Amino acid sequence: MRTQPLLDIRRVYVEPEAARLPRGQEILARFPDAELVEVGSHHRIPELYGDETNVNRWVRIKTEALVLGVKKSLTARPNDRSADFIAPSTANGCAMACAYCYVPRRKGYSNPITVFANIDQILGYVRRHAGRQGVKPAPNQADPRDWIYDIGENSDCSLDATISENVRDLVRLFRDLPNAKASFATKYVNRDLLDWDPRGRTRVRFSLMPAADSKLLDIRTSPIAERLAAIDDFVAAGYEVHVNLSPVVVRDGWLESWAELLDQLDAALGPRAKAQLAAEVIFLTHNDRLHEVNLGWHPKAEDVLWRPGLQQAKRSQTGGWNVRYRTGQKGRYVAALTELIAARLPYCRVRYAF
Repeated sequence: MRTQPLLDIRRVYVEPEAARLPRGQEILARFPDAELVEVGSHHRIPELYGDETNVNRWVRIKTEALVLGVKKSLTARPNDRSADFIAPSTANGCAMACAYCYVPRRKGYSNPITVFANIDQILGYVRRHAGRQGVKPAPNQADPRDWIYDIGENSDCSLDATISENVRDLVRLFRDLPNAKASFATKYVNRDLLDWDPRGRTRVRFSLMPAADSKLLDIRTSPIAERLAAIDDFVAAGYEVHVNLSPVVVRDGWLESWAELLDQLDAALGPRAKAQLAAEVIFLTHNDRLHEVNLGWHPKAEDVLWRPGLQQAKRSQTGGWNVRYRTGQKGRYVAALTELIAARLPYCRVRYAF
């Protein structure tokens, strides 16, 4: 939960090329009192990334540092779950500090927001990529009609929108694409987005978990009650709104807590929101390196995240160990929760659960 301002930018690490672009100049103008530190590369800043001593300054760095760079590689990666494609990111990192987030284990010990200034190149790439896809040939779990592009894989777009116009530009772009929609998950309620007129072409996925779990694990995010209260308003403003029920953390009484959350969700929704609702269900995947990071700044979270008796390990592509609930037992967990959703929210389609 938020205990201090999410952003109080005092230092901007900036690539010279980004500072010369119009979007870069707009962003720098928003923080006129910040110290500017010129860097050769937005992803090679030793005092931010890879320094384990930063654990002690984890939240402070997220609050006070901003990185401004240029996205060099523009690709739309195929995806087979939440979206059809992962769009080139306009930002990565986050000012929030969820204890289960996978991004820190890639960057190492700190992941303040990095914003990319070459938005025109990114928009042009996405427009051309969507144009090449043509009409979607068949429905799939991402969407029955449109190609879905996840625009926030490594950041929270609702929070990114407080720093630059990048996310708004993407919403405008997809508003006019006849065969594609944008999608992003969020744990931050930014009501400025209600004025953007998305015309049904952007899907917002509000991430939800039981309030007690969120208080422990969703550090510096919008409270669950605030997220629930926002859903009807976002639907009324022209967004498609789904929910991410994630991560599902198995602990004593976990299923009863999820039953309570589902009842709260049902009570919060009006008829329009219910008619278009769908859900993604994602059980916790944790990592040994992130476990070590968390022990340095938030060890209480590891009491529920790191459960060797319930979890099995698999070597990750980066050489560490990912842990997830044991095969067989996890299937029973998934079945129990999806059956609960069917009973409590019969109108809610589960797009996938794993």
